Amino acid sequence: MRRRDLLKGLSALPVVGGFSGTVLETQPAPVAKRDLFKELGLRTFINAAGVYTSMTASLMPPEVLEAISSGAEEYVMLDDVQDKVGEKIAALCHAEAAMVTAGCWSALVLGMAGILTGMDTKKVAQLPFLAGTGMKSEVIVQKTHANGYHMALTNAGVTIVIVETGEEVEKAINEKTALLWFLNREAPEGKIKHQEWLDIAKKHNLPTMIDIAADVPPVENLWKYNDMGFDLVCISGGKAMRGPQSAGLLMGKKHLIAAARLSAPPRAGIARGQKVNKEEILGMYVALEKYIKHDHAKEWKMWEQKIALIDTAVKGIGGVKTEIVLPPVANHTPSLSITWDSTKVKLTRDELCEKLRKGTPSIEVIGWEAENNIRLTVFMLKPGQEKVVAQRIREELQHASA
Repeated sequence: MRRRDLLKGLSALPVVGGFSGTVLETQPAPVAKRDLFKELGLRTFINAAGVYTSMTASLMPPEVLEAISSGAEEYVMLDDVQDKVGEKIAALCHAEAAMVTAGCWSALVLGMAGILTGMDTKKVAQLPFLAGTGMKSEVIVQKTHANGYHMALTNAGVTIVIVETGEEVEKAINEKTALLWFLNREAPEGKIKHQEWLDIAKKHNLPTMIDIAADVPPVENLWKYNDMGFDLVCISGGKAMRGPQSAGLLMGKKHLIAAARLSAPPRAGIARGQKVNKEEILGMYVALEKYIKHDHAKEWKMWEQKIALIDTAVKGIGGVKTEIVLPPVANHTPSLSITWDSTKVKLTRDELCEKLRKGTPSIEVIGWEAENNIRLTVFMLKPGQEKVVAQRIREELQHASA
């Protein structure tokens, strides 16, 4: 076609407001963001309780969500992701090796499996049926530490042996003993403390594992127990670190992590169903890195200010007493305990919790520790929500005392 004919053809086209206007008019309208919570009729709430699994733990920050989203855009070998991320996590947490697991429970199962089988693939295939395999079959646990989480270990087929004193540990150790397990949240209650536990294990050349599921903050706990000498350290990833709720970390000695991975996906060991996808592995790494770099001192002061605001709002009500509580180990963040005299405030604990739950917005607090008492935390609150919590609790207590 000659240039003259082309120009003639273009001049015959209808004019629609100029070139730039035509382009703008053809742009698709933005699609409204889908609200699945509303669509499914799900109750959302202000989390003034803490990082409980039943309350879906914590909210992931934008950096973690971006890691998960971008991780979904490419294929990669699962073992390669675990290798590279494990190296980074190990370096950050002073461990020889590490892997991302399907939560802390999964870390316990895999750690136990690795201790039992070593690198013997025949033994890996025999779990959890230990009889006649030559594998050890007993795990020693302090009585105060046996509160349910120790049952994860039995997924690998072991039997739990309960003790209370160092002398009882010595008597319990035999040729079947596979592990000495320690639950960090119960350390204040147990008669045997960390170092004595480690010393006994070292004396008998036995491995140790510690569960620190919800025990950050402080951030230093991420490497404290590796430095102390525990062979394996297990932690939840979706609590204060704000990684994926379904992720956790298993850290420790290189040979034990390598053995644990033989029972994990993509292999067909006992933890095959405890799969962690590449997106979660990447998200967990970013969450850990972000958490370690965070200004924890500044954040702690912010928590104290939010607690003080709620405290001030409610403690002037007749019959109401408040106390700032700092849990010694798990969920080690400032919290506020609110107690009231039932003769002055005509309200039960369960009634107050239900009123907060059914209010607008809905609020969850800790309401299962004592009668006529609730306790709340602020470290999972979004900015400004502390004012809403203070106002709602004050309203209900004042109304009940009128």
